[in-house]
Amino acid sequence: MSSSTLRGLLLISLAVLTSGCSTVVLSPAGDVARQQAHLVVASTVLMLLIIVPVMVLTGVFAWRYRASNQAAKYEPDWNHSTSLELVIWSAPLLIIIALGALTWIATHTLDPFRPVSRVSATQPLQAEVKPLRVQAVALDWKWLFIYPDYGIATVNEMAAPVDRPIDIQITSSTVMNAFYVPALAGMIYAMPAMETQLHAVINKPGNYEGFSANYSGAGFSGMRFRFYGVSDGEFDAWIKKAKDAGGQLSRDAYLALEKPSEREPVRRYAEVMPGLYDAIVNLCVSPGKMCQKDMAAIDARGGLGLAGVYNVARLAYDKPRTRGEIGGPQSYVLAMCAPDDVTASAPAFKPVLSAATSAKTR
Repeated sequence: MSSSTLRGLLLISLAVLTSGCSTVVLSPAGDVARQQAHLVVASTVLMLLIIVPVMVLTGVFAWRYRASNQAAKYEPDWNHSTSLELVIWSAPLLIIIALGALTWIATHTLDPFRPVSRVSATQPLQAEVKPLRVQAVALDWKWLFIYPDYGIATVNEMAAPVDRPIDIQITSSTVMNAFYVPALAGMIYAMPAMETQLHAVINKPGNYEGFSANYSGAGFSGMRFRFYGVSDGEFDAWIKKAKDAGGQLSRDAYLALEKPSEREPVRRYAEVMPGLYDAIVNLCVSPGKMCQKDMAAIDARGGLGLAGVYNVARLAYDKPRTRGEIGGPQSYVLAMCAPDDVTASAPAFKPVLSAATSAKTR
């Protein structure tokens, strides 16, 4: 087989393999993702203004000054051209300035923590429109979505009305993940004991793919979910469907759901324990565990001494033993207190440990 025939077969194979590829990243359905796509295209074009001429001139020079071309002018002592130097340095400098300005503006405009200021390029955001709040939790290996304004939760399924701003709070239960719906907006990391945010809007109805874009273990490849862009009426019907499903996402139900599992089917919960998302972020869903924010507040006031060390020594959240599955139940210091006013003349103070005073230990 000749080299030209082989080259043709390779090109045909490449065309066949890429024919089914989606261009969702460059043609998304959400305004934020669309602005990000425009930034990618504009940046690429600016860089190609230098790359293409350099590649073309490399071929031209190689051909013009080849050894067999006796007509080419031979100037071994040539070493400088002011005009050429101006072109070589000014063109890249101008492109870098333009690229830097474009990137700086887009970085601030498309900050994921910044609420959206418009629905689309042609539709401003009305002041009375209330954003849809969603709390996304990356579990091993599935996604949990809590809708605090509606009191429902779903697993591996998310929906939002078209042309309504979405305020997504994102965290993780164990290791770092990344929340990514290419049609909606860019990739945002999900980290345990931390909260990131994503503000976005979907402009076209449809069934879109969402997934984790950061490797998180054995079940990572199946950590996918569906994101639905729907009308207001369809969204109300979707909420009702979750309400009709019954079931409560209680503390115990969450701890059971949190255990590693792969390719989980869609689940719906009609009720969610109040404050569950806050407890997930602060790593205190397990009964009897001090919340991270409370521990930070204690540390800010000077700490608990040895009791604080006792708490920190057991914060290994990625190990099953922390949930009592290995080595028996764990114990934690919940809180410590002292009398508000102890004077020098008062009798010796003997601390009383009780649940009523919140000075208890397990």
